Amino acid sequence: MISVLLADDQSLVRSGFRALLGSQPDLDVVAEAADGAEAVARVREHRPDVVLMDIRMPGTDGLAATRDITADERLAGVKVIVLTTFTDDSYVFEAIRGGASGFLVKDAEPGDLIHAIRVVHGGEALLAPGVTRTLIAEFAARSRGGPAADGRLDVLTDREREVLAAVAAGRSNDEIATELHMSPTTAKTHVSRTMSKLGARDRAQLVVIAYESGLVRPGWAG
Repeated sequence: MISVLLADDQSLVRSGFRALLGSQPDLDVVAEAADGAEAVARVREHRPDVVLMDIRMPGTDGLAATRDITADERLAGVKVIVLTTFTDDSYVFEAIRGGASGFLVKDAEPGDLIHAIRVVHGGEALLAPGVTRTLIAEFAARSRGGPAADGRLDVLTDREREVLAAVAAGRSNDEIATELHMSPTTAKTHVSRTMSKLGARDRAQLVVIAYESGLVRPGWAG
């Protein structure tokens, strides 16, 4: 059973999500919150697997709440999915940099929302196909002061750099295995080691690092 916390300042939105998720045998809404501060408190109380976090809320917004949750070592197993609109693109990038595992637009199809929760709970990130990766590329390019010479990737082997580039292209472990001629288990191990070496919380942050470091470039498709 996947436990979910809903954070949105609109009660009707929360009710709709609760009804939708309650129809699924493997999803359980354990708590709700109307603002970011309440979301953080409820997460600490219930330790849900996944948080659906609206960005724009009164008081403490979803961006600050996401940072608070992902910075708390006691909440390391909690995954955050940011709910947004296309006008919130810059906030989406900042949320992912802050530890969110991905994002969805608030008018996504019900099936997409359910799929997103399962994907993120399974350890993947909402990065493919293209739209999230495109946003990350765009804002990484804007935030980067110059060519990547920060040395963050020096700790990686050549193979791990190849794996990082594949992750940035939105490849799954199975696709990385096929592309780089290795077993899926080996691909998963390389991804995990790369995350550990770079201090990345999940694959979403690996993508940000790949763009910020200059390993891949905006518009690059892999």
